[in-house]
Amino acid sequence: MDEGGTPLLPDCLVYQIFLSLGPADVLAAGLVCRQWQAVSRDELLWREQFYRYYQVAREVPRHPAATSWYEEFQRLYDTVPCVEVQTLREHTDQVLHLSFSHSGYRLASCSKDCTVKIWSNHLTISLLHSADMRPYNWSYTQFSQFNQDDSLLLASGVFLGPHNSSSGEIVVISLDKYELLSRVRNKPYDVFGCWLTETSLISGNLHRMGDITSCSVLWLNNAFQNVESENVNVVKRLFKIQNLNASTIRTVMVADCGRFDSPDLLLDISAPPGCVFDLGSDGIEEDEEAAAGPAAGRVEEGVRRLLDTRAQLQLAEHRLETKAAELLARSRTKPPERSAACTQNKLLIFTTGCLTYSPHQIGIKRILPHQMTMAGPVLGEGRGSDAFFDALDHVIDVHGHIIGMGLSPDNRCALGLGGGVCRHVHEQAECPSPRYLYVNSRAWPRGSVVADPMQPPPIAEEIDLLVFDLKTMRKVKRALRAHRAYTPNDECFFIFLDVSRDFVASGAEDRHGYIWDRHYNICLAKLRHQDVVNSVAFSPREQELLLTASDDATIKAWRSPRAVRVHQAPCPRPFFSWLASQRR
Repeated sequence: MDEGGTPLLPDCLVYQIFLSLGPADVLAAGLVCRQWQAVSRDELLWREQFYRYYQVAREVPRHPAATSWYEEFQRLYDTVPCVEVQTLREHTDQVLHLSFSHSGYRLASCSKDCTVKIWSNHLTISLLHSADMRPYNWSYTQFSQFNQDDSLLLASGVFLGPHNSSSGEIVVISLDKYELLSRVRNKPYDVFGCWLTETSLISGNLHRMGDITSCSVLWLNNAFQNVESENVNVVKRLFKIQNLNASTIRTVMVADCGRFDSPDLLLDISAPPGCVFDLGSDGIEEDEEAAAGPAAGRVEEGVRRLLDTRAQLQLAEHRLETKAAELLARSRTKPPERSAACTQNKLLIFTTGCLTYSPHQIGIKRILPHQMTMAGPVLGEGRGSDAFFDALDHVIDVHGHIIGMGLSPDNRCALGLGGGVCRHVHEQAECPSPRYLYVNSRAWPRGSVVADPMQPPPIAEEIDLLVFDLKTMRKVKRALRAHRAYTPNDECFFIFLDVSRDFVASGAEDRHGYIWDRHYNICLAKLRHQDVVNSVAFSPREQELLLTASDDATIKAWRSPRAVRVHQAPCPRPFFSWLASQRR
């Protein structure tokens, strides 16, 4: 400014100078004078800052709920839970799973130390109760879920037994007195189990029909098994589904499909190119065989031919068994039921397969209102002799090994830190249904063909986070990437993910948790642990709180920079002055 208060530099020149600065420097310069402060809030300037800083493709539009580019930059910079605020060390072994209650005031954790721990979540997280499952002959606990009114906790685990044992059990724990109310057998153990209603849960059982064919029976169980009335069932068969090629049903979850009025996700822009995997040999085995001499080579060749002959015979038997099972199912499968009152339906979602034992498909079965009660035939006596199996409504093939699934929380009405309703919250009196299914998958090589169900294709180290629209039953084109896993097919384990209103998070085997923005498909944060991160969980009350669980036996709590300032400072500074002081 000159002595008369007239700017020495025109706004357009100040704007061009600010374009060459980073966001923190722009905000710091805006504190110099009124002219610079006005230019530092220019919408076009912050549009450029946004696309450049977050490296978002220019054709991706601004979030529909955002009112300005400055506020959108602030949302991604200031509200991502990336600041570690607490480390919980009460578990003594690998922590496998985390779950929040619907209110957000409690959470549960499962671990290889064979305990289910229940925590209180207020300003800090504290332990309320620890249930030791070793007296029930459990090997470890693996999954938990609160029922809708947060009065009961479902916990599942694995029985002690041989190395290849697949049996598990589900227990129901009351949350008022922490009493164990019921126990339900669950096979295979990685069905996990889930709530269908407030007082009924789904479990699984597996019946072998041949070497590589079986059927999975899904059961509806009453959470209270001391029912006195003889007219009320304690258990009821829900579905019976045929499995081919050594596959089984695993990882069941329920989505309420009553209303799908949440907005579309703009995730199909600038899709990255497909991945190509090098399957060639490095030549080491060939060199070692050549060095062994011709005699050793002839012996090896004879053994190899014998093994190949046995493998071919076994493969032919497997193909014959699969073909016979398919022919049987054609005339003995009950087609999907249809109901006019579709607003009350729910979707049963699970992993399955048709080519190999590794889960590579998502099965979806509609649950009708009359199937959600314990009334009716206990063992499916009403089923005709020509309807032995239940047909699926939809099958989605991901062409890879599925290692995690999570539903979008479009039915959550999230609260802000002060208890007020945040932006993006739906104004309808009735909340919409979860519309999007997020899936962690390790891809098979492009063009791979499964010749032997017991030999699935190799899987990629990169994890693809795929998105499927439950309204259209179609895959959203663009996938999220950043996290990695290293275990092979036969050792692959589940990595739990979670989805909040604006973000999606996942664990990984590379010792980090990851957070992406759901709209822009960009990775916003990497959360460090000392070992594999098995599970992540957003608080349903505030998405600015995230928990991560790891093989390092710890649970870490992460809050956003804004939440940290609110909780620590009596008079928190506004975002622009705080960011200007960071200069990061």
